[in-house]
Amino acid sequence: MPATAPLQDAYRALLDAAATVANADDPNPALADGEWNADQILAHVSLVSAATIAAVAGITAGAHTTYDNRIALDAWTIEQTIAHAGGNSGLRDRISGQAAALCALAGGAALSDAELNTLAPVRLLSNGTLLVDQPMSLRDIVTGLAEAELPGHTKQLLALLPDKAVAEATR
Repeated sequence: MPATAPLQDAYRALLDAAATVANADDPNPALADGEWNADQILAHVSLVSAATIAAVAGITAGAHTTYDNRIALDAWTIEQTIAHAGGNSGLRDRISGQAAALCALAGGAALSDAELNTLAPVRLLSNGTLLVDQPMSLRDIVTGLAEAELPGHTKQLLALLPDKAVAEATR
């Protein structure tokens, strides 16, 4: 079973950054075309987290499982997720619950090493670029979430802050 401390730490850092941005003087600065605001970033993370939980559940249920982040990039789906969660605060609460569920599933007795080593077809895109289109183990999917996906979106959230607030948030 993978150690869940890195996953817990990555979620904690993301949620801390999200709270810092939400409490900033200007939590919704003007963005360049195609850039996401804090709510859109959080909705995307919530959708990715849900897909990861679904992959874990599918593998433990013995179901044919795939992992594809394209729905988490869809603008309409992102806006619906924001609305359904009730905005920024609801998104942070949702992600907190998803983090707890995923850490409990991925780090507890729910998964055997054989299940963690189960390969699933994976398709990952970012900014219209195909990053991954090959089978990956469930272990690598969860590790990628902790080591790349969540830290990347934490940095993306912190980049929304004015320079002074970034310095204070990263101390």
